[in-house]
Amino acid sequence: MITEEKKRNTNYGSVFLFCFFCFVFVAEVVRFAKPYYNLIETDATLAEEAVVEGSYYVKNSVSPCHFMSSSSVSAVPKKKQHEKLSAVATLWRERPPTSYCIKFESFATLLKLVKDGKYESRPFSIGGYNWTFLIYPNGNKMDGANGYVSLYARIDNSTLISDPKDVYAEIKFFVYNRVYDKYYTYQETEARRFHLFKPEWGVPLFQPTSVFSTPTTGYIFDGEQCVFGIDIFVAQTFKEWEVFSFKENIKDPIFTWKLTKFSTLFSDSYTSDSFSSGGSNWVLKVYPNGDGYGKGNSLSLYLLSASNEKAYVRAKLRVLDQIRSNHVEKLVDGWANATENSNGWGYEKFVPLADLKDASKGLVVDDALKVEVEIIGFSKTDSTLSVF
Repeated sequence: MITEEKKRNTNYGSVFLFCFFCFVFVAEVVRFAKPYYNLIETDATLAEEAVVEGSYYVKNSVSPCHFMSSSSVSAVPKKKQHEKLSAVATLWRERPPTSYCIKFESFATLLKLVKDGKYESRPFSIGGYNWTFLIYPNGNKMDGANGYVSLYARIDNSTLISDPKDVYAEIKFFVYNRVYDKYYTYQETEARRFHLFKPEWGVPLFQPTSVFSTPTTGYIFDGEQCVFGIDIFVAQTFKEWEVFSFKENIKDPIFTWKLTKFSTLFSDSYTSDSFSSGGSNWVLKVYPNGDGYGKGNSLSLYLLSASNEKAYVRAKLRVLDQIRSNHVEKLVDGWANATENSNGWGYEKFVPLADLKDASKGLVVDDALKVEVEIIGFSKTDSTLSVF
């Protein structure tokens, strides 16, 4: 009886140990398989994107430097595309470089010939400047890029000597991948500054040199061929501009206009001769029987720019009291507000017609009306002065 119980306990212990080791084995398998699964998932995502973009593997297809249909897809996995963008963007795109392209028949031969140095392209012209494309197949050691392909753009200083100035250019670097039939693209989101003392800019860590050692990565194909490219967009400085200023302490600020035989003025409006104040030309405009809401009940008075300038004006408009100097004065302070002409400043109801007919007011004397403007300040927009 006791012997059978011991045997039963021994069997339970064996089963427990067996289950424990099975659990440990499964856990270890999952742990080691997860990175491989993630790699497959990433490759599947890229393959899916390639299918969406219409990409396919073509051996002996059209040369990758030839122009193809335009499309691009981010190399960042979809689950990370919501994250904040940095100053650098890496993309996959079908469209080839538009500025310059270099095809090497053998990347391995390039490594042997260049060793730790660089390959410099023939000069090419972009944006009115001469450029060269620099490729360090085994990294630019000066930038600490050992074991990486380094790519640089260099502006020819001779094109800057005659007109020394800063040149801002947006740079994109490319390498063709046959597996995805796309170009891996590196670009900065900000334009880079080139000048006499800094004629070169580039990416030290563009791609590991090791990815160019086997065709399975896609960066070498048809033997050991590979294709690099560059896009350069020179940002032109502005050519059209304006300078906004506000002038005060105006020279010759006051202009007075006398309208004689006022009772016989039956036209809708009358405009004074042009006068100069503060270096600009102006006119006064009077509606004897009113304008807009003032029609039939008030005299309307406006200041207008003779050259139709749209400006901010601060001025005092007056209908003069010719007896006691108790003038009717109103301030205009703002942008143009005249109803008929968009460059006018004034009032539809400047003074009631009843006050003009009241001789005791002194506004009309000997059938003459005097209006006046005092210009205090106005804005000016100029596009002829030198900015710098």
